[in-house]
Amino acid sequence: MLATYHQRKSEMTSRDELHRLVDHVPEADVAAARKILRSLVDPVTLSLLNAPPDDEPETEQEREAVEKALGDPRSDTPMDELLRDYDL
Repeated sequence: MLATYHQRKSEMTSRDELHRLVDHVPEADVAAARKILRSLVDPVTLSLLNAPPDDEPETEQEREAVEKALGDPRSDTPMDELLRDYDL
């Protein structure tokens, strides 16, 4: 029982220290700290952070699609068509 008490106290101390550290992260680094902490609890986030960069060259068709999407935030595809395309 004594070991369990010390283990809990040590764990709480570690968590308390972590909370204090987070409270002192400079505002400019909060987003990076959030990503790092999320990667510790979310394997999907961790895999995304560790994924290699996309090094395939962008095709002209992809470039045009991105330019079109960024130029007009409204979708020109009706919802029923999207649902039909994805069998929903």
